[in-house]
Amino acid sequence: MKTVKLFIGALLAGMLFTSCYTEVVVVEDPMVDPVPSITLHELVSSYELWYVDIHRSGGNGYVPFMHKAFTVSFQNGTMYANNNLVGIGAQGYGFGIDVGFYDTHNFVLDISHDIDGFYSFEVTQLSNNEIELYYRPLNLSYILVGYQRNTFDYDALFYDNIHYFLQEYVAWEKIYTSPYGEPNEFDYENYLQFIPGGGNGNFQSSEDPNGIDIFNIYWDYTGIYNVDNVPGNGYLKYLTLDYDFLGNEYFELSVINDHTIELFHEFSGTLYRFTGKGYIQYKNTGGKLRKSNAEIEKEMIKISNF
Repeated sequence: MKTVKLFIGALLAGMLFTSCYTEVVVVEDPMVDPVPSITLHELVSSYELWYVDIHRSGGNGYVPFMHKAFTVSFQNGTMYANNNLVGIGAQGYGFGIDVGFYDTHNFVLDISHDIDGFYSFEVTQLSNNEIELYYRPLNLSYILVGYQRNTFDYDALFYDNIHYFLQEYVAWEKIYTSPYGEPNEFDYENYLQFIPGGGNGNFQSSEDPNGIDIFNIYWDYTGIYNVDNVPGNGYLKYLTLDYDFLGNEYFELSVINDHTIELFHEFSGTLYRFTGKGYIQYKNTGGKLRKSNAEIEKEMIKISNF
């Protein structure tokens, strides 16, 4: 008997981002091939957003545009993606940006990405709002969870992935230092840069004067950085900057808006504010790639070991 690709039954409404799904069990006549009640085209367009659950996806290698996306959408032949956290929920009315077009036939989803090219996925429906996209050449699976825009928790997505948000500007320029707090070495740092790398990533800092061209900044120091959760507070993070032989700097990280962050230096009691310069829109094959928690943990260089 053929593999069941689509469950029989009506689709349920979009579910909350943090809620669980209900498994649908179908009893079939083993002598009769299943006939789906809806087409694949109807299925992929029935949810406005498909969250790319990178933690449950895996295989040999990756498809660039899928590994960049936090969400993808399939609307009237056009594929959209939220690749950036800056502006998420507002950009493209919540859909993100137009990244290509798609077509369906039987259980196959064909995607022509504007930059990465053509990919063909076999689609299996796992539950009422979950599907698997299987890319056979790499034995690679992506798990997508469907939501409607008005119930999707964009804030939770943002704060769960804030280490990527820091990478979405070429540089962060210091615009404020509080009049209180003890003098310390970080007072001299005027620019920060966060770039993809092992674990959460790498950072650079500079003492260049404010107002210079961000592409002419001389980066004085380099190291790795970690962003960690604060127990009981989903909107506050711990940021650790490892300055190699100079030691570590510890901050409480707060996001003011899409282009402004605050760093509270715990040791000195000083508050700093930085603004993002040079927004990086992710669409091409360069830039960040999302990684699962397991991958990050495997690559993580434990700052505590320094």
